[in-house]
Amino acid sequence: MPSYYRRAAIAFSLGQVSSFVTRYRDWQCGQSRKRRDAKPPLMTIGANCYPALDQGQCYRLDSLEQIQIKVLNGKNWVWTTVGIVSTRNRHTIPANKQLSPSLIQRNGKAWLSVPFDCKPNHKKEVNRVVGVDIGINKTAVISVVESDGTVIYREFIHPVRDIDRRDKKLKSVSKKASKTMGKGGRLHKGFCRNTYRKCRHINRQIAQIVSKGIVEISIEYNVSVIAFEYLKNWKPKGGKKKSNLKQRFHGWLKSIIRELTEMKWIESGGKICDVVARGTSSNAYDGSGTVWRDRKNYALATFSNGKRYNADLSASYNIAARAIQELTRRNDSENRSSKSSTRLPRSRAVLCDLWVTSNDSIGHPHLKQS
Repeated sequence: MPSYYRRAAIAFSLGQVSSFVTRYRDWQCGQSRKRRDAKPPLMTIGANCYPALDQGQCYRLDSLEQIQIKVLNGKNWVWTTVGIVSTRNRHTIPANKQLSPSLIQRNGKAWLSVPFDCKPNHKKEVNRVVGVDIGINKTAVISVVESDGTVIYREFIHPVRDIDRRDKKLKSVSKKASKTMGKGGRLHKGFCRNTYRKCRHINRQIAQIVSKGIVEISIEYNVSVIAFEYLKNWKPKGGKKKSNLKQRFHGWLKSIIRELTEMKWIESGGKICDVVARGTSSNAYDGSGTVWRDRKNYALATFSNGKRYNADLSASYNIAARAIQELTRRNDSENRSSKSSTRLPRSRAVLCDLWVTSNDSIGHPHLKQS
């Protein structure tokens, strides 16, 4: 075995044994036991850890079409040429520095995991902000808003085909459960495990599509900040048990979309901003007050002045407005309000708070493009 692989194997084994000894000592002392009959920890052998390949000794990369890797053919360690099927675009950025790759082998397939040291140019100016409203009627509603309150772009991202495919698989679970347990039976452990696994992968794919679309719009319009609602630890209360609304809330991808968008956007040099979620959908963007939702079509809202508008689109305007005020007016107090001033605090701001005082900015936002 080459010395590079041998040292990596020794260091990995030492770490696994050290972790097991620590966990076993905590179990003996009773620190990690949640109950008296708790079983001792086990020695984990398979951890899906793969050593890094050293350049010149373990791999040779002359072009992006093929790579030479030193592998064991049964008797000797020999150089083997392997073709590269596809690559991503991190190597095309001159500022990125390629690090030592790892050869990952899983489920009969092998690929190179090549990390890069990325040093993007950070966007400092806050002239435009992308407001993203993540809902259950539409997966994501995006609006590009300038600092003066002008809406220059808006878009709905809702991958219907993947959502229908996921919902159809989840519906099949209830049919299989009724046939399996009958009237008074019980389901065994791991029931429909493969179906749930496929649904998780579909959710991951939906989140990747949505996050990619958000980042592409932000890059196209030269945006520096992407704003989301702060929905951590928020749990929905609406919907009866076993209802369609309850099922839609279970499929709400608010956390994973924000996580993937942040990973992509920070690599591009941008910034993520979280604003207060309260009142973004229930308050009209034009400052007319609380809106009323349509019972048959919950995505449609009626303002106090009689205007009918999309509630998610209005919420995306308000999210962007709150982010602009938070980033450009940090000297003000977060909850400043007085009897002599009718201006709402930043945490409850809407789009009309950004509009310049002109005759054409009363009653509707500036829309350059629909």
